[in-house]
Order: sequence, then structure tokens, then C-alpha cells
Amino acid sequence: MSLPHLHPISRRHFFKSAGIATGRIALAGLLFPELARAATKPAVAAHPHPALPGLPHFAPKAKRLIYLFMNGGPSQMDLLDYKPGLKEIYDTDLPDSIRMGQRLTTMTSGQSRFPIAPSKYSFKQYGQSGIWFSELLQHTARVADEIAVIKSVHTEAINHDPAVTYIQTGNQIPGRPSLGSWLSYGLGSECDNLPAFVVMTPRWSAKRDAQALYQRLWEAAFLPTKHAGVALRSQGDPVLYLNDPPGVDRETRRDMLDTLGQLNGLQHQKLGDPEINTRVAQYEMAFKMQASVPDLVDISGESKATLELYGPEVTQPGTFSHSALMARRLAERGVRCIEIFHREWDHHGDLPRDLPLQCRDVDHACYGLITDLKKRGMLDETLVVWGGEFGRTVYCQGKLTKEDYGRDHHPRCFTMWMAGGGVKGGTVYGETDDFSYNVVKDPVHIRDINATILHCLGIDHRRLTYKFQGLDTRLTGVEEANPVKGILA
Repeated sequence: MSLPHLHPISRRHFFKSAGIATGRIALAGLLFPELARAATKPAVAAHPHPALPGLPHFAPKAKRLIYLFMNGGPSQMDLLDYKPGLKEIYDTDLPDSIRMGQRLTTMTSGQSRFPIAPSKYSFKQYGQSGIWFSELLQHTARVADEIAVIKSVHTEAINHDPAVTYIQTGNQIPGRPSLGSWLSYGLGSECDNLPAFVVMTPRWSAKRDAQALYQRLWEAAFLPTKHAGVALRSQGDPVLYLNDPPGVDRETRRDMLDTLGQLNGLQHQKLGDPEINTRVAQYEMAFKMQASVPDLVDISGESKATLELYGPEVTQPGTFSHSALMARRLAERGVRCIEIFHREWDHHGDLPRDLPLQCRDVDHACYGLITDLKKRGMLDETLVVWGGEFGRTVYCQGKLTKEDYGRDHHPRCFTMWMAGGGVKGGTVYGETDDFSYNVVKDPVHIRDINATILHCLGIDHRRLTYKFQGLDTRLTGVEEANPVKGILA
């Protein structure tokens, strides 16, 4: 193919011209070092986490999200979906008219019968709203009038990995950005020295191994990598590889980053790869975090009254209570999305042994977090979400006694709650049947949950998109999704 606009040159002429050009660049660097440094510095935004142009789409009620994710699937009828009539039909078979041939997991599909297992826990109504709470959530119940309970959440996924991936990324198949990454991408952050999206994974108290958590649940996937969540660890360094090695001081590190930035700038001029700028921005963020993270995790300035709000384990790193306090401190500093993954709510057996331990981990801290945010005037601008990936079955998995039972996965209905910015407190939305098995009023798909979260932060979920593989992808996918207007303030 003939390309007349290109002029062929010999190999000798090419290297001669390249040598002269390189010499000119070197001379300019010697005579005007500041100009050379500026010329090679990559085009990094003045603010490390700016919002996209045009966002938020409308005035937000909340500025930030704190997501309390109960990984494993909390039992809704033992916590928030009160079904007193079940005691009268203890150990009877779940009617076929209720099950309606719905899909079961392989863990119970081979059972000869599906005996009804009523909750062994007592319930009471709390607050002016009169919301029913299990005795296992007596601390959370104290803020009943601040929260909106959604009893009619449902999903298609029946196993943990696809179900968690679905509610966190909008798709059961791995490879999509997480909710926090979408928020970072769309809204950026108000904080210059901490990531826009921070994740914590505290320990649990149930006497069994937990389902695995994968880092991809807070990764950015095809979004720029700077929008990935950063894990805040409870042991050792709070953030891996953040501290300088022995013999490297701050000044030395600054010089190294400046030189590295110049080299990356040259590479960006050559290739135009935006990930180069992302890499430089992450280097700079890590440098800032060397100062901001020690201040973040130092809770010595917290008052005794504040610490008592979160419960007796608040001063122990790695507990849910400590993570909840960290969530408030991160929110104060302008972090856009904070997510706490609390594991091992998967109670196929020994539920009366393990569920109280799990609730003891989180109940006091949930109350403390909401109360603390409200006292500081932050609750109205912070959206707090609590929930898991699916619910549990009303029938028992394995042997049933009045004091011991287990429950299998149940995607047809489960309960979540929200509080804070944009949410109408003291609200109960949705209704399930007498068996907490099917939704009978106001169904809420997990896509609607994510659409509601985005709405509270001023985002129209249909308009927050990213071009990937020729498609305008979005968190809520292509199927119908709507904010849950019944809980919006």
C-alpha cells in the first residue's frame, strides 16, 4: 500500500536525527530544570478524586455511603420479619402451595420433608413507629425511628458467590465494578489524602468457618483502577506496603516520586495510556496516606461517651465495633464509600448457637454508629445500609428441635434496612407471606436497592454509565430498576 505522505528515511538518518533531538532535550533539562520537570509531569487532576462533569444529576440527600454488609445471608424471620403464627404449626411440612416448586439448593433438595422451624426468639415493637425487632437486635431497636426496614427484597441468585457478586456489582458473573467503585467514579471524593472507597473485613464470632470473600468485590474492573476499594487491615500495617522501608525518609521518598513521575510523564507522552496517570495518582495518594492513615486509626482523642456508644469491643482492632467507629472517622474525613463486610451469617445448622454471637458482634455498633452520626449532625448526609445477599428458609435444614435448627439459602425474600440521608425513618416497606417465603406486597429487587442508594446520593442510575466492549454499562444493568420511593424522605 502506498503512503505518499510518509517520507522514507535511511536507518543512518533516523539515528542521527534521534541523537540530535535527544541532545536538545538533555540540554534543555540542564538549562531549565523546572521547565523540563513541568513538561514531563503527567496530567494528573489537581483534586485526586474529582466528580464526573454533570454529577450529581440532582441535589443529593446524602454525601456518602456506609454499607454494613452481613455476608452469608442473615435469617430474616429470626431478626426483623416477625411471624408469630409459625409457632402454631411447628414441625409441620411447608405447604406445596407456598413453595410452588421453587428452586432449592443441593443442601436441602434431597430432604424427605421440609418442617417449619419457627424462630425461638421473642420480638417487641420499638419507637413511635412500632417496628418489630428480635431480642437479638435490642440495641439497633433503640434507633427504630431512624431506620427504614425493607422486608420484600429478593434476588435470583441462590448461592453465595453469585449472590454477593450480584448485589455488590449488579451482575452474578465476576468482572463488573463494585458499587463503591461506581460511586468513586461518578462522584469522586471530598478527601485529598484518603481513597474514595475504603473496605474493612472484621472478624466474626460464630463457631464455624466463613464463606470466602474475594477482592474483586471491591475492585474497579473495567473502570480506571484508582476507583478500586482500599482494604483497611486490622493487624499490622493498616494498609499494606504503605510504610517506607528502613533507611528511606519522607524527603527521599518525595524525591523518588518526583523522578518516577517524570519518567511516567515521558511514558504517557509516548503511549497516551490513561492508566499511567492513574498509577502516578495512586503513588501520590499513598504518599499522602503515610501521614493521614496513622491519624485516622489513632482513636485516643475519642471521648469515653463516644466509645461506649459502639460497645465494649470498640477499642479492639479487628472487631465490627472498631470498624464501625473507623467508618464514622472515614466519613468525617470525606471518604465517599465505606463498606464493612462482616462474615459468617450462613447458618445451615446450629443457628441458635451462632446467630446470637453474630448479632452480639454488630448490634451495639449499629446503634452506636447511627447515634454518633446523628449527634455530630452527619446522619442527614450519610446513607447507612444494612443487609446481606439473600435470606434463609422457614423450613429447617437437617434435624429440627425447638432449641436447635438450621436454615438454607432463600433468595425469594429477605430483609434490609437503611438510615440517614434521603431515607424516611420509622418506615416498614414491603410484606411477605405468613411463612416469610414469598413477597406478597411491594417487591424490591436488589437492582432497586442499588438504584435507591444511587438516588440518595444524587445519581440517576440510568445515566451513570461507562463504555465497555461497545456497551454503555451501568451498575443496575439493562433490566428495569427503580428507587424505592416508599422509603424516601
